[in-house]
Amino acid sequence: MTKNIEIEFKTSIPLDKYHELLQLFNLENNIFKQTNHYFDTDDFNLNKEKMVLRIRQKGENHFKVTLKSQSEKGAFESHVLLNKSQAEDMIKNGFSTKDFFEDLDYFVTFKASLDNYRVSTPYQGGTLFLDRCEYCHVVDYEIEYEVCNYDEGEKLFKQFVDSHQIEIVPTKRKSERAFTCKR
Repeated sequence: MTKNIEIEFKTSIPLDKYHELLQLFNLENNIFKQTNHYFDTDDFNLNKEKMVLRIRQKGENHFKVTLKSQSEKGAFESHVLLNKSQAEDMIKNGFSTKDFFEDLDYFVTFKASLDNYRVSTPYQGGTLFLDRCEYCHVVDYEIEYEVCNYDEGEKLFKQFVDSHQIEIVPTKRKSERAFTCKR
């Protein structure tokens, strides 16, 4: 298991701004697909506790289960790599969180998926992501800026959006957006 703290700033953006930024950073040919398969209890206990549990699939054979816990200045993440048959079984049959994360004891089942077409580029000591998300017959776009230092990242993100005439529009977590398919 690997653990890290994820510090990110994000905003939703319109389609034309998404294309503008793809061209500006010359990223049109670097888009890759990752699918997030989200899990929760039948009562959505994890979501209520501001936790996200997902299996992220990249390509045919790369799977990772991740537990994210939100805090005021970032998210604590724990990851476990899975093989394809493990991941497929978990998506089909659910699983006990205790099998992967010792401090969490729920039985969870698959709730929804979100396809994320993502590009990334280094930017000012962090990583800038442009995402096109598809779920529930909805397509939306967002920018994420991931950094190691909250205060510096917040300042740089504000400078970035200001310099590109982007209004900061709060956006729900990808899991919450995907869960709208099931509620």
